[in-house]
This record gives sequence, C-alpha cells and structure tokens, in this order.
Amino acid sequence: MTVPLRKRVRRSIRSVAIASLLRLIALIPLGPAVRLGALAGGLCYRLFGGTRRLALRHLALAFPGKSEAERADIARRMFVHLGMSAMEITSIRSFEDRLEQYLEIDGRELIDGALAKGKGIVFVTGHLGNWELMARVVARVGAPVSAVAKRGGDARLMGLIEGWRQGGAVTTLWREDASTARALLRVFKENKVLGILVDQDTNVQGLWVPFFGRPAWSPRAPADLALRTGAPILVGTSHRKSERPGDGFRFEVTEVTYDPKPADKEAEALRITAACQAVLEDAIRRHPADWVWMHERWKTQPAAS
Repeated sequence: MTVPLRKRVRRSIRSVAIASLLRLIALIPLGPAVRLGALAGGLCYRLFGGTRRLALRHLALAFPGKSEAERADIARRMFVHLGMSAMEITSIRSFEDRLEQYLEIDGRELIDGALAKGKGIVFVTGHLGNWELMARVVARVGAPVSAVAKRGGDARLMGLIEGWRQGGAVTTLWREDASTARALLRVFKENKVLGILVDQDTNVQGLWVPFFGRPAWSPRAPADLALRTGAPILVGTSHRKSERPGDGFRFEVTEVTYDPKPADKEAEALRITAACQAVLEDAIRRHPADWVWMHERWKTQPAAS
C-alpha cells in the first residue's frame, strides 16, 4: 500500500531532525551525556502516563508481593535507566576504547570455550541492561555478531541503527528479508555469533514456557538453530553496577547446555526455551529496574481448553 505524501514528508522531517540531534549528542562526553539521559528519563516518567501505567501493570503481574510504592520506584528507575542507556549508545565514541571496562564480563571463558568448538554461538539475550553495548562487547572479545531484528517503518532511522551497529562489528539481519535464513546458517559455518532477543511477545514461531509464573509465548529459534547446527547456547544479561551515571555494567554470561541428539527434539526444544527464559527471569528479578516493563510480555495467552 502506498504511503500518503503527507505522511512520507512528516517521516522524512522527523528522520532528519532525529539524525541531526543524534550527531549533536554524539559530541557530548560520556559523563555529561549519561547525567543528561538520567534527567530526561526522570522527566519522561512524569510525562508519559500511558507508558508508565503499562509498566506498573506488568510490574504488578510479576511482583504481586511488592507494594505500589515499590513498583512505582522500579518503574521510575527504569525510565532513568533507559534515558542513560540511550545516551551511552549515542556517545559511544567518547568511551569505545574502554568499552570492555565499562561492561565488565563475568563468564568471558564461556565465550572463548564456545568459539573454540568452531560451530558459532547462539547468543540469547533480552532488553535488559544495555543490550546494544553488550553485542558490541561480544564482537570485540569474541567474534563478529549478527543480530536478528524486525525492520521498523522508518527506513532512514533503520539505516542509522544499522550503521551504528556495523561500526561495532554487529550486522543486522532483518527478519523480513528473504536472504536472512541463509545468512543465519552462514553465521554458524563461519564460527561467528548470532544474537537473538527473546523477551518479547512477537509474531514468530514459539513455545509456551513460564516467565514470572505465567505462560509466555517465547521464540523457539535459539533451540531449533542449536539443535540443527550443534552451536553452543549462551545467555547474556547486563545490569548497572550502580545507579550513579557512568559506573557502567556487569555483563554476565550463562551457558544453557542441551542434548545435541535428543530422542524427542520437540521436548528438548521446549526445555531449552524454558531454560533461556529462566536465566533472563533470574537476572530481571535481581535487577528489575534494568528491564523494559512497558513490553507486553504476556499479551498473548494460551487458548482455554
């Protein structure tokens, strides 16, 4: 369907404005940029009531034992964290030479060991901590990363995102592109890393597994790809060392082991999928303000029997 001219013009103006703003922000050093992001995040918590209420609703589902005040504090800190994260991404030039110190890796040996097997890595993660910087670190200390993503409606903005990632040896594989399926398998043949975000309720092939005690539709691609290629599965999460701007992150790596030749592949895929979600849930429970609670994780529910 053809996009109306007025809408195309509006998108173009918005893209140019955002691109110009990002170039300006990129000139700000990390410290001032992150402090500015924290202030902006706190302001957004007050201004964006719809998003705030959505986050609070999901927090009530996940943490029914917490008080309303506790959940509100998590939501506020989440907004602050996201503001800081956005500025960390845009100001990458000011600290890229010390990125591995900014995201200290706990489990580096698991990355090295997985690559030593020569089959590539299925790297599972979610929108926890700063996932964009995490992919960049994996590419620096391990091997080039390809990340599966859904293409948005604004081609110019998608191009900016793709270019930023490419500058850190992270290739974006758009889910909608016909060439993506072949590119996925090439990642493993070349002993590289495939990053897959699995913490959203999206229209992909999935399985029902528990997440915070509720059924959650979860992508099964990590399990299927591992069972097909024999690649190790690593789950990566990151969280802030503290809420002080500029203190950086702790980047944790966990291996999810599996039977490469199971008698029941479907059962093993279900077990792998549940195990990946369990690692993410544990990290989110420990650092709830570092996850994106506005995501409608439980939007889809199993049909009543």
